[in-house]
Amino acid sequence: MVECIYDEVQRNATILFVEFETWEQDQLEDICPNKCTITCTPKRLGDVPEEEIPDGVNVLSPFIHSDVTGEQLERLGDLKLIATRSTGFDHIDMDYCREHGIRVANVPTYGENTVAEHAFGMLLALTRKIHRCYERTSAGDFSLEGLRGTDLAGKTFGCLGVGNIGAKAMRIAGGFGMNRIAFDVQKDPIASGELGLRYVDFETLLAEADVLSIHVPLNDKTEHLIDADALKKMKSSAILVNTARGGVVDTDALIKALKDGDIGGAALDVLEAETIVGEEAEMLSSSYDVETLRTVVQNHTLLKMPNVIITPHNAFNSEEALQRIIRTTVQNIHGWMAGEPENVVNA
Repeated sequence: MVECIYDEVQRNATILFVEFETWEQDQLEDICPNKCTITCTPKRLGDVPEEEIPDGVNVLSPFIHSDVTGEQLERLGDLKLIATRSTGFDHIDMDYCREHGIRVANVPTYGENTVAEHAFGMLLALTRKIHRCYERTSAGDFSLEGLRGTDLAGKTFGCLGVGNIGAKAMRIAGGFGMNRIAFDVQKDPIASGELGLRYVDFETLLAEADVLSIHVPLNDKTEHLIDADALKKMKSSAILVNTARGGVVDTDALIKALKDGDIGGAALDVLEAETIVGEEAEMLSSSYDVETLRTVVQNHTLLKMPNVIITPHNAFNSEEALQRIIRTTVQNIHGWMAGEPENVVNA
């Protein structure tokens, strides 16, 4: 159960949780029930009809699959806080929030070990062909032909972004006996010594990494940072791992690099336009621009490649991480109610 961190709050609140699972509602009993009106729905924000939106919503808490656009926010005229249940906030129209005085709070540290562990789970599945082994033995075939893998020990682990998740990934890489290099716009020499990593420039990172793991947010500077030019500079045997955001990688360039043998493989937990991949019924009943539909087709191409592993944006999804998400989200809401907002990303 989530503990209330403030004894007294300064204002009432009407709160709307979207993309909310049933089990999560049990965690909300301590969110000052006498002073809050709480509405929960499993629907994405854009799918919630007007009649299901309570009057006077002050706080909105979405997850990553809600496209929190200015158009959607206009339906919530009394909104003061968006408490996203995620670290990233690229799904939120930050310009609109700034213009209308809406604060945005995130969950900055819930999944550093969770996401890093998933990255290595995918990496091991690819380097040791574990998914192929499982498929074969499930069919009663125990032959080893075509299943020879490669070791991680002695290879170079390249980390793009050394925040909380990147730092944890570096520690895990060290446990495997890997050499560790990193590129980050903000270098921390103390942390580099503790992690046993060597900071390099972006070009060197691409050239030397046997594994390139992405741990940067999606913004104007990182969108398609891994493009055709970057992929051509990588080793032909290198593996790209992305548990950050799909938009950091140019999907079209990645497909071409994989087909041409410019890189050895990819382990992806995130994709561009991932919210509609696999939802053919939604695609047929909704209008999407040509570029979005093109990306969806490209993602289906990736799904069929033998040197690619794709998971459904599941890196965050552990029992412990989800508890941390709810706990921090509740604390963010309490902080705003008490006049002491926490984890605000647009202060």
